[in-house]
Amino acid sequence: MALYTKTILLKDTNLSQEDRTRDFYTHFLQKLTELNLSELVQVVRASDVGIYNQGVVIKIIPGNIIYANVKDSDIARIIDTTIKEGKVLTDLQVKPRGKQLRVVLRNCGSIDPENIRDYIGVGGYLGLKKVLFEMTPDKVIEEMKKSGLRGRGGAGFPTWMKWKFARGPAAEKYVICNGDEGDPGAYMDRSVLEGDPHSVIEGMIIAAFAIGATKGYFYIRAEYPLAVERIQKAIADARDCGLLGENILGSNFSLDVEVRLGAGAFVCGEETALIASIEGRRGTPRPRPPYPSVKGLWGKPTVINNVETLANIPYIFLKGGEEFAKVGTATAKGTKVFAVTGKVRNSGLVEVPMGITLREIVYDICGGTSSGKPVKAVQTGGPSGGVIPAEYLDTPIEYDTLAKLGSIIGSGGMIIMDDDDCLVDIAKFYLGFCVEESCGKCSPCRIGGTQMLRILERITEGKGKIEDLDMLKRIAVAMQKASLCGLGQTAANPVLSTVRYFEAEYKEHILNKKCPSKKCSQLASYTIMQERCKKCGLCQKYCAAGAVSGSREEGYTIKQDKCVKCGQCFEACKFKAITRE
Repeated sequence: MALYTKTILLKDTNLSQEDRTRDFYTHFLQKLTELNLSELVQVVRASDVGIYNQGVVIKIIPGNIIYANVKDSDIARIIDTTIKEGKVLTDLQVKPRGKQLRVVLRNCGSIDPENIRDYIGVGGYLGLKKVLFEMTPDKVIEEMKKSGLRGRGGAGFPTWMKWKFARGPAAEKYVICNGDEGDPGAYMDRSVLEGDPHSVIEGMIIAAFAIGATKGYFYIRAEYPLAVERIQKAIADARDCGLLGENILGSNFSLDVEVRLGAGAFVCGEETALIASIEGRRGTPRPRPPYPSVKGLWGKPTVINNVETLANIPYIFLKGGEEFAKVGTATAKGTKVFAVTGKVRNSGLVEVPMGITLREIVYDICGGTSSGKPVKAVQTGGPSGGVIPAEYLDTPIEYDTLAKLGSIIGSGGMIIMDDDDCLVDIAKFYLGFCVEESCGKCSPCRIGGTQMLRILERITEGKGKIEDLDMLKRIAVAMQKASLCGLGQTAANPVLSTVRYFEAEYKEHILNKKCPSKKCSQLASYTIMQERCKKCGLCQKYCAAGAVSGSREEGYTIKQDKCVKCGQCFEACKFKAITRE
């Protein structure tokens, strides 16, 4: 009998962690107990195995067999056929798509994130051992230079250089893990913290050794309770094993870390605002220089790396910097994790080599658009990024190429749009997010963002003027040059990129008072098609403005002078008898 030693369950990605997998997990354990297999098969609730939007997913190890859309009724035959006999159920089996290369996510879905022995069993903390007993801080930084790793939090600054700046003679230094992931639709850092917390801790210890820090902080969004729970457990376990605290592994190096929770302010993803929050002050940025690597937390040299950056570091010291640098391009080494969402058939996390094209991600890995319509644009970099039109889908993904197109890699958000999306409305959405999240400390961001948003609102309401396009560009340039931090400096990117590539769509809104995608309700015109109308009266019932006149005997019409363009009649009609033009 071929008996597998571990079954890893993935939560249903359409439900919360505490919903379907909790019940499924219980049922699986009950069945194993009934068959006297509970001592031989370990069941673990994991966070990520590279399959998304396919119900409950199971990964069986060894063998790396992945089953998707698993129901309670499948449990018995999975145990009988796969766990006992080692045979694959082809009707349930799925495989990750496309050219993915899991480095950051290498352990997610393969180990128990709450068991330090699992992490050690796959080579965990061996890189740290090598660093502590075979290398000096300068050699560590040199190895990072060989790797070519650039920060994965947004700016793409070389990691080794940031560490080198903090190497000075100061007696007290700090390292911080930035887990304040705030981009809409992004959950890369969350998945790593939930699925492989020890890799982030190991990366932080190595960073601390390189700069001479003795204290570290994890700054994590309070909205990530499972991530916080698992990182806290991982810290406690590492401390119990002598991997944190005084004289780590018997060396002369000491480091302790603790967790601080962020309150959900997007601006606290910026380094100086994050530092202010940890110090107990309001999370607002300060002018730079001096940079945190010179004067950071409590005025001491501080290195801040985000979750994904730190998760790469143990791999670099386990495999070597030169080996890591073999993946990627000349200016962008390694892999990048993206959270692909929007109008895409297979949304979810993908980890790909730097230099892969947008087309490969959208079509080869994610299966194209969910609507089957052509891709209209791809938005990268979250609220700070830009919108890239379909004509540039063959662009390699790296820092410099996306910058030339008016976008950024950012922390890894990627939203796919099709012909049904209005790019003016998209720009308004992202700018509205940045205005809402602005700390208000500097005038260019506080005032400039608000003025740009008002212009976009006018345009989408049919009240725009052609001069507004020049005004948007002028305000955007002022924000880029004068804003205090990255939020204000990049908030206009979605607006600038959409005006650059989709100016005709803006002009259609302004000159013809029409939205080509029919998304802007204030520019829509609603009409009842009499040949389809069933005279049910729902349109009149849901019209709060009294614009729908008529009766069930005579039929109904919409008075355009009274219509407030709310769209309630359109949504209420079950017979698609109302057109929106």
